Amino acid sequence: MKEEAKIRIKHLLLHLYIIFWIAVAIFPLLWIISMALDPRNISKPTTLTLIPPGASLAAFKRVLLHPYEGANVSFARLLWNSVLVAGGTALFSVAIGSTAAYAFSRFKFPGRQAGMLSFLVVLMLPATATLAPLFVILTVLHIRNSLFGLVFAYTSSTLPFAIWNLKGYFDTVPKELEEAALVDGCDRNSAFFRVILPLSTPALAVTVLFAFMNGWTEWMLAWTFLTKPKSFTLAMTLYNMVGQWNTPWSNFAAFSILVSLPIIIIWFLLQKYIVSGLTLGAVKG
Repeated sequence: MKEEAKIRIKHLLLHLYIIFWIAVAIFPLLWIISMALDPRNISKPTTLTLIPPGASLAAFKRVLLHPYEGANVSFARLLWNSVLVAGGTALFSVAIGSTAAYAFSRFKFPGRQAGMLSFLVVLMLPATATLAPLFVILTVLHIRNSLFGLVFAYTSSTLPFAIWNLKGYFDTVPKELEEAALVDGCDRNSAFFRVILPLSTPALAVTVLFAFMNGWTEWMLAWTFLTKPKSFTLAMTLYNMVGQWNTPWSNFAAFSILVSLPIIIIWFLLQKYIVSGLTLGAVKG
């Protein structure tokens, strides 16, 4: 009987421990929702009220109608810019990353191991380390102050992950499937597009999600390269709301929720591929 009581106490303590950390994790989300519903738009909140007095959607209306102060830029324009940048980053990362990963997975050539190691080194570098060289490259190519230049910069930072992730997944696909396709009359390109890519949907989904999130949420490179307000993205506008002395927290919270919604939607659409893509892509190096 005493042993059963000890077990129950241990289970109770374990559940309380888990509940505590869940509450800690959920607290920022509750704070953001509460502040987004607060019509006062106070600059220095000190308390958390789950349902603030006079709760309304006024903050959402303000950020939708006037998202960027000081410039005549609509929320729809900012959203379109973010979709172009994030979508372009995902597209180029998958297109270039899949072909490069296939080459590293299936072919033997000089510098193969050094190339994979260099990608790993690039992954370890902080984003600030690439600011100067990217600035020079984009300036020389005359695409620095453009959305295409931003896509170029983001793709360069997501490609190492895309190649590593897809290469690991391609290693798990049996070569006999390609050989069978070649026997049936396919060439190497057809075998890649008709056999390898359809079987690699989980890894492709993970790569798309990672690249899209990078292009959607990154703001530091964007602030460095873009100067025209009509080319700004949602992440840049969100960062601009944080003032040195005062921050309209209701607007900030409402805008944060709006910026997060596309990522949440894409996550749920690709959810069934995420787990298998992350695990199988890491089986082999």
